[in-house]
Amino acid sequence: MATKTARSRTQSPAYRCGECGWTTAKWVGRCGECQAWGTVEEAAAAGVARTTAATTVARPALRIAEVDSTTASYHPTEIGELDRVLGGGLVPGAVILVAGEPGVGKSTLLLDVAARVARLGRTVLYVTGEESTAQVKLRAERIGALADTLYLTAESDLSQALGQVEKVDPALLIVDSVQTLSSPDVDGSAGGVTQVREVAASLINAAKTRGMTTLLVGHVTKDGSIAGPRLLEHLVDVVCQFEGERHSRLRLMRAVKNRYGPTDEVGCFDLTDTGIVGLADPSGLFVSRTKEPVAGTCITVTLEGRRPLLAEVQALLAESANSQPRRATSGLDGSRVSMLLAVLQRRASLQLHKDDSYVATVGGVKLSEPATDLSVALAIASAKTNQALPSRMIAFGEVGLAGEVRPVPGISRRIQEAERLGFTHAVVPESPNGPGRIPAGFTVKQVSTLTEALELLF
Repeated sequence: MATKTARSRTQSPAYRCGECGWTTAKWVGRCGECQAWGTVEEAAAAGVARTTAATTVARPALRIAEVDSTTASYHPTEIGELDRVLGGGLVPGAVILVAGEPGVGKSTLLLDVAARVARLGRTVLYVTGEESTAQVKLRAERIGALADTLYLTAESDLSQALGQVEKVDPALLIVDSVQTLSSPDVDGSAGGVTQVREVAASLINAAKTRGMTTLLVGHVTKDGSIAGPRLLEHLVDVVCQFEGERHSRLRLMRAVKNRYGPTDEVGCFDLTDTGIVGLADPSGLFVSRTKEPVAGTCITVTLEGRRPLLAEVQALLAESANSQPRRATSGLDGSRVSMLLAVLQRRASLQLHKDDSYVATVGGVKLSEPATDLSVALAIASAKTNQALPSRMIAFGEVGLAGEVRPVPGISRRIQEAERLGFTHAVVPESPNGPGRIPAGFTVKQVSTLTEALELLF
């Protein structure tokens, strides 16, 4: 009896997390490894290990020089910012996942892409699972995204959607969204781990078999990560993150994963009433237009991927009526701004412990790069002394707790972008290799400490 009981225990099915593969003997609602909720599912009992025998090769291996690379050539979408992120355009057979928060503009952008590709003479199928076809058409009329070879269908059943693909035979397939489709052959509701895995695998198989470019819209969780199993990101060829503040017109697209191009490019878009348009030069959105310099403002140059963008930091100090001064930030990391306030007080002898501080960026842009530290510190110092910084000046550099200004990458690229936009002066950190190529007529001051920068300007 004991032997039989032990055998039944060893053959009992285990439970496995669909995100990370963690296993457990009993079901739990939350994975003990990755802490994801609802991803632990019953797994089949392990069978006897068998060795896979070799079979006849259907397609023999080729020398790498004999492989036809024209099948992976780019087809531009005529949206320059999107092509920049993708590495040149759409590749036949590629599966691209576009994720972002609700209302950020994913559907509007992809509908515009669908119309532009259709106007080039290629057939496009747009599968919507969240809206009716009438709603999508109204949006298409509003943004001017109508085309003769653009087909539209509202489907939530995977088999029906694949049937539409067989019938239309599109060169481009857009699914909005992958979490709304479900397969009748798999248990679970739409959006679940099992369903998303099956839907993604079926669509990817259809894309590779037919040489059909496929764009998938994906939902995100509260923390901004892509909803569904992590396997989804591994299966697709390109993962793009579409982000932006709800109250700002600016939208940024980043390639988190790209098998066909770089992952350090960023595309900038402007969300308007008539659709989304690419911004080849978005720096003007982040810099205020004032005739005279204002105390408490400083211009910096940040790198979004390989792209330099000008942004303005504004600081306001006011005597606090409370025992604990208020520290408010917008578009900046609050803990890093608090650190810079402490460095200014300790290393530069600025008395800031009794002042409420308000530090923000212009245009709703988020600055997370350490290279913006110097501009934030100079804006706070300018607000404290009530002295405006010189006009047409930029500043960037990382500030340490010891008050030192550390070098940052892309100094020459940042300076050239500032010169292109009409700036003439820059305060930058000292670098072993120097600031690089400096445009004619542009003045660069190198500093090694924050105190040195303050003495130079005030």
